[in-house]
Amino acid sequence: MATKPSKTASKAKPATAAKPAANKAPAKKVAAKKTAVSKKAAAETLTVAKPVLSDVRAKIDQIDRSIQALIAERANFAHQVGKAKGKLAAAVDYYRPEREAQVLRMVVDRNEGPLSDEVLVHVYREIMSACLAQQEPLKIGYLGPEGSFTQQAAHKHFGRSALGLPLANIEEIFQEVENGNADFGVVPVENSGQGTIQITLDMFLTSNLKICGEVELRVQQYLLSRTGRIEDIERIYAHPQAFMQTSAWLRANLPKTEKVPVSSNSEGARRARNAEDAAAIGGESAGHVYGLKKVVTKPIQNDADNTTRFLVIGRQLFPSSGHDRTSVLVFIHDKPGALFDVLSPFARHGISMNRIESRPSHQAKWEYGFFIDLAGHIEDESMQAALAELKSHSAQIKVLGSYPVAVP
Repeated sequence: MATKPSKTASKAKPATAAKPAANKAPAKKVAAKKTAVSKKAAAETLTVAKPVLSDVRAKIDQIDRSIQALIAERANFAHQVGKAKGKLAAAVDYYRPEREAQVLRMVVDRNEGPLSDEVLVHVYREIMSACLAQQEPLKIGYLGPEGSFTQQAAHKHFGRSALGLPLANIEEIFQEVENGNADFGVVPVENSGQGTIQITLDMFLTSNLKICGEVELRVQQYLLSRTGRIEDIERIYAHPQAFMQTSAWLRANLPKTEKVPVSSNSEGARRARNAEDAAAIGGESAGHVYGLKKVVTKPIQNDADNTTRFLVIGRQLFPSSGHDRTSVLVFIHDKPGALFDVLSPFARHGISMNRIESRPSHQAKWEYGFFIDLAGHIEDESMQAALAELKSHSAQIKVLGSYPVAVP
């Protein structure tokens, strides 16, 4: 009885010892298979890394044909929108800034690269501009002559299919839109470094035009001349704002040079092209238009992020786009707590104030107008409630416009 357990144990030992030997061969096969897979993946990676150029170009051509066909299809549907609206008087009757803003925001929301939001928005803006121009191009008044930053802002907002009307000054832009000779106008209103363009605000004191949109444009100021040599420069033409934006560079490099203020930088460039001893401050586009060279290769503005905000002015208010700004002009009498009375209704109704600027009303002595930018649309219930409450404290409230917040 004592020997039986030992026999059982001796028989079990060989079976236990044989297990490692049985697993050894499959392990080698698995390792070899993994090595083969790795080599295959490496070979495929090398194949992908070196595409055939002719195949890539053929694929690009195929994509271009598809894009072109889709643009044509979009243009046809845009034409159908015009038909659905019925017989309208002019191109301005087809234009809906709130709809364009919604489309462009969807472009930004869908963007996953590699192109930037700004680039894609520019592409879609031009497509929409061309589609709208099938009916009739919009006529856009801007501060000229050609090559100005205001023209760039007009192109950014309306696209290059719109018809630009270069005008001599901001007053004339307001007049041409009011008279119907221009469908819309584009005017500068403030600069990130130098503040408000007062003449634009003052025009709203008497004008019935409405703000229909806004544009933010990064401004790069260059010193331009016919010869491109700094030693030739005896006088410089520029808009007063441009002189302020470049004051530090001018003080350090051309402190004794005569500075001649003009109505716009492009007007300065137009004058500078006629004399070798003159220069102008302006953008690269002005240099191209008037055949001027950069005196120094880099921009000369004080602020590297120099940005100007422009307003689009028209003859009517538009519906909400879903992300809007409202501008109001509030006239008040000079009394203690007057500003508090103006601002408190907006705070009570949860409305954010983006900007406030005061100007003499030109209507009565010691009466002021407050230009206020508010987050939201005039159709919003909270905005309506705040303005109704404000009426009891102010002499007059003028809604200047409700419009989409600037798209990149």
